[in-house]
Amino acid sequence: MDEEIRVPIYFITGFLESGKTTFLKFTLSQDYFAMEGKTLLILCEEGEEEYDKALLERTNTVVEVIEDEEAFTAERMEALEALHAPSRVIIEYNGMWRVTRFEEMELPDGWEMMQQITTVDASTFQVYMNNMKSIFMEMVRSTEMVIFNRCKKGDPLATYRRGIKVANQGAEVIFEDENGEIDNIFEDAMPYDMDAPVIDIAPEDYGLWYVDVMDHPDKYNGKIVKFKGRVRKAAKKNAPYFMPGRPAMTCCADDVSFIGYACKSEIAPTLKHGQWVEVTARIGFEKVGPYDEVDMMLYAENVQGCEPLEEELVYFN
Repeated sequence: MDEEIRVPIYFITGFLESGKTTFLKFTLSQDYFAMEGKTLLILCEEGEEEYDKALLERTNTVVEVIEDEEAFTAERMEALEALHAPSRVIIEYNGMWRVTRFEEMELPDGWEMMQQITTVDASTFQVYMNNMKSIFMEMVRSTEMVIFNRCKKGDPLATYRRGIKVANQGAEVIFEDENGEIDNIFEDAMPYDMDAPVIDIAPEDYGLWYVDVMDHPDKYNGKIVKFKGRVRKAAKKNAPYFMPGRPAMTCCADDVSFIGYACKSEIAPTLKHGQWVEVTARIGFEKVGPYDEVDMMLYAENVQGCEPLEEELVYFN
């Protein structure tokens, strides 16, 4: 642990009955979470699941309840620090409260975010997305892990994951069935032929391909793909690369981002920003940036102009 982090914070959010308490009860009972000192558990809503007093005593955990969002303040955190002097803090956050309220809060000295997790009940996920999509997207933008629980065969889990990845590329997405098992929940059946000499990515499958490459880069290394997208030019006028891609919408018209991968091509300087092209390229990896980070790169074998797609946007919903 970073020596400057005296009190690590584990921040768990999600809508009511999304499995936050169940997840935390399991975590508290595990040997790997058994640490010296007191754990401060801050509850911002109370669902059907309750914490067992014996578990709290055994794990040296003290509970504080804050039911009013306006009472969730820096001053309250300072008071809890003075009262309990915790070694770690777990916050079971109310999914209807603004996450930015906590992110912008001045925390007590030594308190630092260690991990942020979002829990999701797959059986009610679509209902919440239809009615509270902007709230959910705010939850996941800075989370490190999204846990979908109560998953069933036939649930559109790949679609759920694509939506999360566009909102937060770095988030780990985990699926659990009703028994908490994560093995064999689903396997991505790609709608394109991975063994073809040239993998033809249909316009409606662009979002799926974009996320799957991000999740499983090794299986695409050396593969040749073909797809259509708009040109996004590099900042340098004569740079030998560009980014072909498409805009993706995860929430609403105000929440659109361009998604694509950098592509090296000799004709990049001749392309016009925003024009439509069909790209055939080999997928590879190379070191980029001042710290030699390994990043994916498309190496163009053919780039030619094409007609715009009837539907430009990629929808993740």
